[in-house]
Amino acid sequence: MSTPDPWFGASPIAPPAVPAPVVRRMLLAATRDLGWPYQPYLPAAPMALPRSSYAELFRATAALLDLVRRTALAVATSTEGRLAAYCMPDSERQLFVADQVVEERYADCVARPDVVIGPDGPQFLEFNVSGALGGPMESRCRLEVWRALYADEDGRLPFSHPDPFAVRAEMFRNLCVEQGVAPRVALVGSARDQGVESTRYFDLEVDYLNNHGMTARFFEPEDLHEAWDCPPQLRYGLGLRNFTIPDWLDNGIDTAPVQAALDHGCLLVGTQTSTFLSSKLTMGLVSEGQPWMSSAERALVEKYLPWTRVLGHRRSTWGDRKVDLVEFAVAHQESLVLKEGLGMSGQQVRIGRLVPQAEWEASVVAAAETGTSIVQEFVTPRSCRLPVIADDATEPHEVDVAPVLGPLVFGGRAAGVFARFYGDGTAGVVSMGSNASDNAVVVV
Repeated sequence: MSTPDPWFGASPIAPPAVPAPVVRRMLLAATRDLGWPYQPYLPAAPMALPRSSYAELFRATAALLDLVRRTALAVATSTEGRLAAYCMPDSERQLFVADQVVEERYADCVARPDVVIGPDGPQFLEFNVSGALGGPMESRCRLEVWRALYADEDGRLPFSHPDPFAVRAEMFRNLCVEQGVAPRVALVGSARDQGVESTRYFDLEVDYLNNHGMTARFFEPEDLHEAWDCPPQLRYGLGLRNFTIPDWLDNGIDTAPVQAALDHGCLLVGTQTSTFLSSKLTMGLVSEGQPWMSSAERALVEKYLPWTRVLGHRRSTWGDRKVDLVEFAVAHQESLVLKEGLGMSGQQVRIGRLVPQAEWEASVVAAAETGTSIVQEFVTPRSCRLPVIADDATEPHEVDVAPVLGPLVFGGRAAGVFARFYGDGTAGVVSMGSNASDNAVVVV
């Protein structure tokens, strides 16, 4: 076992005083019928961060998200201009509301960057800005188990954490007031893209909202007309867009009912403009720097973003040098990652050191032709110690894991941190479809 990085703190939280199989069964029960992929290792305790590290993560997230938003919106003055500048596929040219001010105002309501801890601290690899991002439900379910296992007889816990559902509910309340609509929230999604028949993934949050002073309902797209084609007092003026267009297209789900709801006054956040913020091209633009950035903003980018450039047949900077990006990317394969502008769950990502040279060169040249990919400096992640439970294990064991941290931000407020990792201690592209594990992060 290596020495964990001080950023993660001195030691992990010890597993609870119950048998490991009981912990595993509780974690599996909390996530039943949610479409969770198989996880060969489950956490035996919550992942803990010192308060100073936790605070740094959210300070940097808030500041960088602001830069991401401003950069994406400055690419062009209109939606049409941005669609052209980002070379968005035809599939993304839909689900905008007519009012561009509304589009821009509510694009970043729900966000989660992907962060690894490098040799000098947090490094932000990308920003996921979408109502459909992973993390809120996963973290909430893990936290429910940890609260049950660690609370003393007076309900006190040896750690603290925000509740993702509570923070998102507060976001909805504030947005309803801002929009002048009744506190009625439509959660729009589909169990079909969860890979299960159960709607429990959506029902848990619906129940929470209904039990905390709001009226909420889950809508499959086929039922969404009921959110607006009804008496005024029963209409839903606000909702969460808990789906992505690519997922629905892959599952043959029609998006037309969503456009109809938007056209009839049901605002779904984050708006389609969030796609520009999520595009990895925006990370490249932020990293390269914009004329309007202050010296403090440039220093922030230098500290927290790995070198990232939109790949094309052009010149840019590497440190103090001017370089031809294509030649540089081909020659520095071992230290770079190639990512398409749009992509999810670790797809469309090539780590240079893991790709044959000929394949890397061909991929770089092809990506430069389209101008819709980035090259990014590879960050070697640091590790932390975490107890995990393997399948059929009777005892937990400790392993050094290299987590990808996902600080959740709803309506500008910190909503907890979602962590993904490989329980066998390996590193690499972490996605929930690749036998990776997940956990909730707490503060100690």
